[in-house]
Amino acid sequence: MREVLIITEAEKVKVLSEETRFRILQLLRERPMTINELSKILKKDRTTIYRHIKMLESVGLVEELESQGNERVYARSARIFLIKADPDDSTDEFRQAYLQVEVRKLVEILEKAGFRIKDKNALKKLIKEVLNEIELKSQPILKRISQAEIELTEIELFHLLNILVFLQSCELCEKAKEAKKLVEF
Repeated sequence: MREVLIITEAEKVKVLSEETRFRILQLLRERPMTINELSKILKKDRTTIYRHIKMLESVGLVEELESQGNERVYARSARIFLIKADPDDSTDEFRQAYLQVEVRKLVEILEKAGFRIKDKNALKKLIKEVLNEIELKSQPILKRISQAEIELTEIELFHLLNILVFLQSCELCEKAKEAKKLVEF
């Protein structure tokens, strides 16, 4: 299993954006599982789970690890998936919904850490704009790394993302000033 897989192809995002397949990948993050185990947890019949597993496997997001009797054990093909597909109509709804969830989580993290947020809605809007801008401008670099099939570790991914933000930092100065007004650090 790879540590990090950068997903830049819209076809893979479409496969991933279906709710049951997304949930399967979340469960497989915990540990490898059989179709029977996934079926019980998700309360869906085995044929439905099998169809979703095969779809995930066909685009390289899931792989068969081993057989246990008549059952096959499946795992994620990577521990971390970085979803950075080019925006298009078929993936934008998933991308925007995913971004909305992440923005909410980031604001919650700041609140749990004791930061006082003056206008939560304004901060969420600003964070979404910034993340969206960084993501869109990072696309060509991430696509090139993905196509080169460079294997990244988690720490290398972290540093790469920091560099991508750094490269855009001057363009984001005004938004950083806005954020500082919304959060008491």
